[in-house]
Amino acid sequence: MENTGGCMCGKTRYKVTGEPVGGVFYCHCNDCKRQAGSAFTIGAGFLAENFVFEDDSHVKTYVTVGDTGTNMDRVFCGNCGSPMFSKTSLIPGVLYVKAGSLDDASWVEPPVEIYTKDKLKCAEIPSDITRFEALMPME
Repeated sequence: MENTGGCMCGKTRYKVTGEPVGGVFYCHCNDCKRQAGSAFTIGAGFLAENFVFEDDSHVKTYVTVGDTGTNMDRVFCGNCGSPMFSKTSLIPGVLYVKAGSLDDASWVEPPVEIYTKDKLKCAEIPSDITRFEALMPME
């Protein structure tokens, strides 16, 4: 599987290959909602070694601290602000690509929703998926 994506202004483009690892999910945490400017974000995990920017000259990182006490690197285009992916040391070697940054996200169908404790009432998600009030358990 090969996916391409990028930001709103087009200055930051990427390619990621391989099948998703580490989950595909809806996240309702307050930090993801703020970063996305929406009721939730959708992340798809890919191996970091399979991700490459075409041009990283506009890439910026903003670091937040999650409720586990570990850093969450939030990577975005420094020109237009579009989020590209997040990564955390809790799951080393995996990047969580923001589905909204994919050129074709038609394949994305998350089976999991996390941080439902922070979920907005207007965020209706299919009822037949697995839910966690906070971060999903690490296996």
